[in-house]
Amino acid sequence: MAHTGVLIRNTACQLGKTGCSACIRLDLLGPPRTLDFTNVDYPNYGADYKTYPWETGRLRNVIEIVADKSGWGKKKSTKGHGFGFAAHRSFLTYVATVVEVEVTDDGEIRIPRVDTAVDAGLVVNPEATRAQFEGAVVFGTSIVRSGEITAKNGVIQQSNFNDYPVARINEVPTQTNVYITESSAPPSGVGEPGVPPFVAAFCNAIFAATGKRVRDLPLSSNNLFG
Repeated sequence: MAHTGVLIRNTACQLGKTGCSACIRLDLLGPPRTLDFTNVDYPNYGADYKTYPWETGRLRNVIEIVADKSGWGKKKSTKGHGFGFAAHRSFLTYVATVVEVEVTDDGEIRIPRVDTAVDAGLVVNPEATRAQFEGAVVFGTSIVRSGEITAKNGVIQQSNFNDYPVARINEVPTQTNVYITESSAPPSGVGEPGVPPFVAAFCNAIFAATGKRVRDLPLSSNNLFG
């Protein structure tokens, strides 16, 4: 449950920060620098801040990579076809994601493509790392579409996949591209960092395609499309 809480908190953070689904405001990051958390109670995922500082230049780098690889600046959202973006530092790893969606008039959603750029420091096993981020989009798709845990009289109501469905093959992204940056920084997390920015970018893409802002998840339990 602790990890789930981290993912929900980080995703909410991204939904708040990425209100503009048609632009990427790199100027908001300012010049590349190490953030100063002196006299600030910043947990830094339990890692030593001197070893794992918060570097805005690394975040900017993955944003620029995913914008280039996805063709962000060359594509325009239209009615029923949208693109969403989000970026985040999660478990000491810098991730930026662009999600493309198609939404029909009756609310059916298709995800043709996802692009994710990752700076996880020194990556020893690139293929295993790539697989983690490919899996993150499946997990994230499930969260957005149908991932809901409810309790009644202190008891969780969901018991198995019959009432807590995981995204099926026709619901997950058709194409997922993962770009791993070369880095001399110490290794960092790859198990969960792909989920928060994907969920936020997915929701921003829905907004870009429909003009309807996603405020509650999962989609299966709200009336976004009536």
